Amino acid sequence: MPAPITPLDAHPSTVEDTWLTLLPLGVRVPVRPGQSLLEAALAAGFELPRSCRNGTCRACRCRMTQGRVRYRTEWPGLSPDEHDAGEVLPCVALPEGDVTLNQPLARRAST
Repeated sequence: MPAPITPLDAHPSTVEDTWLTLLPLGVRVPVRPGQSLLEAALAAGFELPRSCRNGTCRACRCRMTQGRVRYRTEWPGLSPDEHDAGEVLPCVALPEGDVTLNQPLARRAST
């Protein structure tokens, strides 16, 4: 069963909650401990561009407009300039608190 999806203002966050906000869709989805941003979006019923799921193909690359992440891989496939510009790879990005991604290609998964 997919995780619940809440509009941006429908569920106040608590210290224990970690949320991923997907823009421009304007939805928030919960992120479980140890779950990548991509895994959280998929579990909540949203599709993001993806392919390798290990940080090398860059198909999932998008802009993080708020928050901080750490990576499952030692060196994800981002250049220093891309990293400095706020680009992230959601397939291997683990949030360190709430995160907002701008991913225009995100969409609700077909049922």
